[in-house]
Amino acid sequence: MIELNGKTALVTGANRGIGKAFVEALLAAGAAKVYAAARKPETLEALVEAHDGRVVPVTLDITDREQVAAAADRLTDLDLLINNAGIAHFEGLLAPRNPDAARAEMETNYFGLLNMVQAFAPVLGANGGGAIVNLASIVSHVSFPALGSYSASKAAAHSLTQGIRGELKAQGTHVLGVYPGPVDTDMGAAVEMEKTPPAVVAKAVLDALEAGEEDVYPDPTAQHLHRSLMEDAKAVERETSAMLPAA
Repeated sequence: MIELNGKTALVTGANRGIGKAFVEALLAAGAAKVYAAARKPETLEALVEAHDGRVVPVTLDITDREQVAAAADRLTDLDLLINNAGIAHFEGLLAPRNPDAARAEMETNYFGLLNMVQAFAPVLGANGGGAIVNLASIVSHVSFPALGSYSASKAAAHSLTQGIRGELKAQGTHVLGVYPGPVDTDMGAAVEMEKTPPAVVAKAVLDALEAGEEDVYPDPTAQHLHRSLMEDAKAVERETSAMLPAA
């Protein structure tokens, strides 16, 4: 069981979408303080002003290792790290319109995530262990060719999550992997599927964290695909492989 009441958390990508929903859900769960991180601190002003000093803005680009290390040196009271920041370019793997898309997605969704866990794991360990939440995706488990490079970056994030779970067990840090389907955010606007509100995803994730779970599929689409993958992974792969990039 993971207790959220009275704890201090850091949420990356906190200025909108799921990140903003995480901040609000943490406060509702009794968190004493939430560090809300974003590359542009001005995008956090309304969130900070709405919560009477319990939300502290942090300027943070997770792809900048020096900036991440400096943040870890400052935020020494951390109990919970929520790695939410991510990008998606909605490109296929072959002949992408943006040839730099795959590299940019990997830099944020994998290497940025690695930067964060390397820098903040010692902080959590010094504070008794705490927890790390990594926002991966249902496409971590099966690639959608319409967003093939994003799928690959999230598969890497899933593997990283499994790896750090083993490495951090000895210091008592709990690691939760999150595998949502389409969510009703700016990033999800291009996805023509039923979408789940960010607040529903955030609540499901925090419930799973408090229950001590290691993996959570926080919406109906993710839950359906996860069950289908358990039953016949190749059938799901054949189905998703028909979702091709735009010509």
